Amino acid sequence: MRIFVRLLRSAVVKWASLLLLAIALIGCDSSPHAGVDSPQPAIAVPSLVAQPEGPPLLRLSHPVPGMTLATVREVALPGVLETTGQIAFDDRRVANIISRVTGRIEQVHVSQWDYVRRGQPIVTLYSPDFMTAEAEYLQAQQSLPTLGGGGAANAAFARSLIDAARRKLELLGIEPGQIAAIKTAAPTFTMRAPISGIVVQNQALRGSAVNPGDVLYYVGSLDDVWVTADIYESDLARVHVGEEMEARTTAFPDQVFKGTVDRISPAIDPSTHTLQLRCTIRNPGDKLKPQMLTRIRIVTRPGAALVVPQMALVFDGNAYYAFVQAGPDRFARRTVSIASWSEQGYARVLSGLKAGERVVENQSIQVNALWQQAHGEGS
Repeated sequence: MRIFVRLLRSAVVKWASLLLLAIALIGCDSSPHAGVDSPQPAIAVPSLVAQPEGPPLLRLSHPVPGMTLATVREVALPGVLETTGQIAFDDRRVANIISRVTGRIEQVHVSQWDYVRRGQPIVTLYSPDFMTAEAEYLQAQQSLPTLGGGGAANAAFARSLIDAARRKLELLGIEPGQIAAIKTAAPTFTMRAPISGIVVQNQALRGSAVNPGDVLYYVGSLDDVWVTADIYESDLARVHVGEEMEARTTAFPDQVFKGTVDRISPAIDPSTHTLQLRCTIRNPGDKLKPQMLTRIRIVTRPGAALVVPQMALVFDGNAYYAFVQAGPDRFARRTVSIASWSEQGYARVLSGLKAGERVVENQSIQVNALWQQAHGEGS
C-alpha cells in the first residue's frame, strides 16, 4: 500500500511540473506584438479621369509595387539604310506568248528553262486562220497592177487592201519580215520569240488545241532584275529615286550586286507603317533568280529613331500599348506602332510616343490590368 502511495505522489509531481512549464512558455510569448498582423502595402485602386479632349486617363490611388518608369529616347541613325528584299523579274523584260488563233500545236521547239534569243522559232501552229489571212494578202497584192492602171483612186484602193491584209497578219502575230516572205498561203505558222530570255513557263504541248488568248510560254530576261524591299515610314525622307544601292545574297555572299533605287511606292501599309522600294540591279551571269532573298544597303543621309524598352509595351488584342505618365498618379494609354531594333531589349517606335516622355516599364502588364478594371467599371 505504501508503494502505491509513493508512485501516485511521484506521478502527481511530474504532471504538476509539466503544467508549470507550459504556463511559463505561454507567458514568454505574450509580447505586445503577439497576435497582431504585420502592415500590408496599400492597394492601388484604379479609376478613370475624364479630359477636356482625348480619352480618359488612368488614375492610381497608390503606386503599383515594383513599378518603374523609363524615358523614350531618340537615337541617331547611321548614314546607311539596311533592309531586306526579294528578287523579281523586271516586268518590262518579260513576255507572255499567246495564241491569237484557233488551231492546234504542230511542233514545240523549246522547253521550260531553255534560253531563247529574239526571233528564235519556239512553236509551230496549225490554223486555217493563217491560210485565210495569207490568201487575202496575196490576193490584194495581185490586184494592185490591175487596179493601179485604172487611175489614182483605184491605185489608192488597191494599196488600202494590201495595208488591211498586212495589218490582219500582224494582228495574228506574224512579223513584218515573215509577211514579206509569204509566197503561198499555208495553214501552218511558226511563232518566234519576241524577246531574248529564259522560258519560265511552258504551256505548249504538241497536239493540244489552242484558242485565242491561250498562254503558250512565259519568257523573262534576267539581264537586269528588280528588288522589292520594305522601309519604314519614318525613313521615307532619307531615300530618293536614283540613289545607289547594293545587294547581297546567301547564295553568293562574297559578291556585291549594284543597282539604283528605281521607284518608291505611293502607298503605305497601315498595319506595318512600311512602304516598298523597287530597285533595278545589274545581274551579271544571271545569278540572281526571282524569289531569291537579298540584304539591301542604301547609302543615304543620317537620321534619327525613337526607342523604348520592350518591357514597357503591352500586347492587348491586336496592338501594342504603352502607359505614358501624364501626372504624379495619372497615365495615358497609347497605341504604339513598333519595329525591331538592333539593341537587345528595346524596340523602335514608329508612332504613338514622343522623345522625352516617361512610360511605365516594370509592371506594365499589371497597370494594363488595372486600366481594364477601371474601364470595365466605368462602362
